[in-house]
Amino acid sequence: MNKFRIGFGYDVHQLKEGYDFWLGGIKLEHSKGAVGHSDADVLIHVICDALLGAANLRDIGYHYSDQDPEYKGIDSKLLLADVLKMIRENGYEIGNLDTTICLQLPKVNPHIDTMKTCLAEVMAIAEEDISIKATTTEKLGFVGRQEGVSAYCVALIYKND
Repeated sequence: MNKFRIGFGYDVHQLKEGYDFWLGGIKLEHSKGAVGHSDADVLIHVICDALLGAANLRDIGYHYSDQDPEYKGIDSKLLLADVLKMIRENGYEIGNLDTTICLQLPKVNPHIDTMKTCLAEVMAIAEEDISIKATTTEKLGFVGRQEGVSAYCVALIYKND
């Protein structure tokens, strides 16, 4: 019998000039980048949170404190790989991920296939098990004013008993 669990992740990062913009494990060319203690990859952060939540392993901030200098500027793909190690040590595998990125600019759609390839490789899962969608906020709110980026993720994990 399979045991299924779901988890949810949400994250926001401010956008500012002079920062690199990492999203879904790849660097996007843009005049602004996300600000954070790590590389501020909002998509990877929500995936980590959703997976950790599904396995009842708390959240990304609990495991990788933004007060710890070890994680300053860290590539979020390394955090994701570590989260997958924790998930698998607890007997779980990923069923699928469904994500949404909220961003006015740059346009995300041209980069989705590359992101899926990158993330699938890091997590050792099939690209078909990763859904990445993008939306603007029709120029409303902090996303619409290009002050920040947000993302959401729902993760399904399972354990074979």
